[in-house]
Amino acid sequence: MEEEQKYIRRAISLAKRGLGWVNPNPMVGAVIVRNGRIIGEGYHEFFGGPHAEVNAILHAQESVRGATLYVTLEPCSHEGKTAPCTDLIISKGIRKVVIGMKDPNPLVNGNGIQILTDAGIEVSTGIEQALVCKMNEVFIKYIVTGKPFCTLKTAMTLDGKIATVENASRWISCGESRRYVHELRQQYSAVMVGVNTILYDDPLLNTRRARKKSKDPLKVIVDSSGKIPSGSQVLKMNPQLTIIATTGKMEIPKIRELERMGAQVLVCPQKDEKVDLGYLMVSLGKMGVDSVLLEGGSTIAFSALAEGIVDKVISFVAPKIIGGAGAPSPVGGRGLSSMEDAIGLEEFHFRKIGSDLLIEGYIRSDNRKMENGE
Repeated sequence: MEEEQKYIRRAISLAKRGLGWVNPNPMVGAVIVRNGRIIGEGYHEFFGGPHAEVNAILHAQESVRGATLYVTLEPCSHEGKTAPCTDLIISKGIRKVVIGMKDPNPLVNGNGIQILTDAGIEVSTGIEQALVCKMNEVFIKYIVTGKPFCTLKTAMTLDGKIATVENASRWISCGESRRYVHELRQQYSAVMVGVNTILYDDPLLNTRRARKKSKDPLKVIVDSSGKIPSGSQVLKMNPQLTIIATTGKMEIPKIRELERMGAQVLVCPQKDEKVDLGYLMVSLGKMGVDSVLLEGGSTIAFSALAEGIVDKVISFVAPKIIGGAGAPSPVGGRGLSSMEDAIGLEEFHFRKIGSDLLIEGYIRSDNRKMENGE
C-alpha cells in the first residue's frame, strides 16, 4: 500500500502541471513502474492532447509489458478527442493498473475498470482518492452537474472595506497577492464581475504572469441594463473573449453595438430585476465553461451567495484601515437579517501571502442550494 501511495502521489504532482491548460478535462498524471523503478511518466498536458497514460507509455525508457501503471484517474474507455486509453493499456501488455479514483464522467464511471479487469489486468482503485478528488474538484463539479465550479475572490482591508468612500481601490492587497490572483485566473475558464466593477475600475481581467506562458480566461460581465461603456478595456482587448450577460432591459441598439465590437451578448431571464445567475451558470456550463472566478463587486457577490452558485471563497485581508460608513464591503446587496442565516465556511485554512492574510474555504454544504432547486 505504501508503494502504491508513493507512486500515485508522484502521478498527482505530474498531473498538476496541466493546471489551467486542460479545462474542461481533468488533470491526470501517470507513472509506469517495473521492479521498483520508474520507467515512464506522463500527464495530460493540454485540452485535446494525448492523455496521461499515452504520454507515459510514449516516454517509457523500455518496454512496458508486464509493468504496473499508476494513474490518478480511471483510464477512459470511450472514443473522444483521443482513442480509448484502455485499448492502449491492454495492447501494451501492462500487468497491473493502480487508480487514484473512479472517473465520475457518466461515459466512463467504472467502464474502464471493467474493461481492464475483463482483459485479465489486475486493478487496484481508491489509492489517495481524497487527494485526487481535491485536485480535480472543478472537473468533478462540472462533469456531475453540468455547472461551473465557482470561486468568490475578495480583497479587503482589516476593517472590511474594498474601496474608500470615493471608490478608490488601488491597491488594497499587496503585490504578492495581486500576482497570485493572476495565477488563479490562469486556472479558471472564466472571470466574472458585475458591471459596477467595470465602471469604477475598468479592469483588463486578463492573465499577466512574468516569464510564464499564460492564457486569458473568458470575461463574463453581468450587466442587467446595458451600462457598460463602449470604451471599456475588456471590449478593447480581445473582445471576442467577452460575454455580456444581460436581460431584456438592455436596448437592442446597445446589444448590436457590443456584438459589432466582437463581444457575445447573452440575454438571460430576470430574477429580482437582475440577471438570473442560476440560468447564467447553466448557460456557461453548456458553453464548456467548467469554472468561474467571481471577482466582484459587492452587489453581485451577495446575489451569487444568495443564489447558491458559489462553491469556494478566497479572501485577501490587508493590514490597512480606511474607515468610512459609506465605503463598500466585499458583500453588499440586501444582506441577511439574522446571524442564524449567516453563510458559513468549512474546510477553511489561513496563510500569509506577502503582507496580507489569505483565507480560503468552502461554502458549507447546508448553505448551498440543492441541485433540484429546493
